Amino acid sequence: MPVLSVKIGRMTLKNPVMPASGTFGYGEEYSKLIDLNKLGAIVTKCVRLKPTLGNPPPRLAETPCGLIASVGLQSIGVEAFIKEKMPFLRRFNTRIIANIGGETVEEYVEIAERLNGVKGLDGLEVNVSCPNIKRGGIAFGVDPETVYKVVSQVRKAAKNLTLIVKLTPNVTNIVEIAEACEQAGAEALTLINSPLGMAVDIEKRKPKLSTVLGGLCGPAIKPIGLRCVWQVAQRVRIPIIGVGGIFTATDALEYIIAGATAVQVGTANFVKPRVMLEIIEGIEKYLEEHEINNINKLIGSLQV
Repeated sequence: MPVLSVKIGRMTLKNPVMPASGTFGYGEEYSKLIDLNKLGAIVTKCVRLKPTLGNPPPRLAETPCGLIASVGLQSIGVEAFIKEKMPFLRRFNTRIIANIGGETVEEYVEIAERLNGVKGLDGLEVNVSCPNIKRGGIAFGVDPETVYKVVSQVRKAAKNLTLIVKLTPNVTNIVEIAEACEQAGAEALTLINSPLGMAVDIEKRKPKLSTVLGGLCGPAIKPIGLRCVWQVAQRVRIPIIGVGGIFTATDALEYIIAGATAVQVGTANFVKPRVMLEIIEGIEKYLEEHEINNINKLIGSLQV
């Protein structure tokens, strides 16, 4: 049998497949539909410092080849996450990664400090697409200096956890942002968060989302995700987790060949809850058919 295990920072994953944050709840929501032990990792909904309701509805709109979402980082808050969600999650034989977000550097740091050392938690995925309220709501992840400050401070606060940073494609040069994260101490990168989009109701002549703009998700964004992964993989030495439009093993393999060490599955979970298990099986079958005994030999093997 081919080896499927990969390393993301200090974590060894049994296979390279995990859910994308915000599409799998806290794992418990899918636990009756899928064996969580078979996943390489579980990535939770965003954990914020205080409970937040997110954006008002409507906050989902279907589009060709995907959907636009503006959930708004709804969260139960860090204390409830530790007390109510981690006891369930630590029962499983897989890596647990908490996605975190804040509106100030201080919020990111406080969340990281509270999660550092929590039993059963293996890593943090820092969402730098959050609005920086000290800079008028501009996302942290669009400026190299700002993202460096966030990542370096979280790195100091979460010494026991693998540090992953999730980047937005809504920038002029994502490579520049990725390099700043690596220099600040990130151990891995997740590429990409959702590009901005919108949808219009022509009968009402109004936006379909309460926030007007939202994140485009689904198959439509796979070419953007692949492009970002390939570009960043040429310039950083840390592992990349590819995400965006992955519905099949073929999609996942494209990301891996382009330079991703692991992949996240998002929108596809809404359509087919067991899709990640099918993707794991499909990757294994591909390796067998091509006589590749270790998935790590496939990472970044794109010939250009």
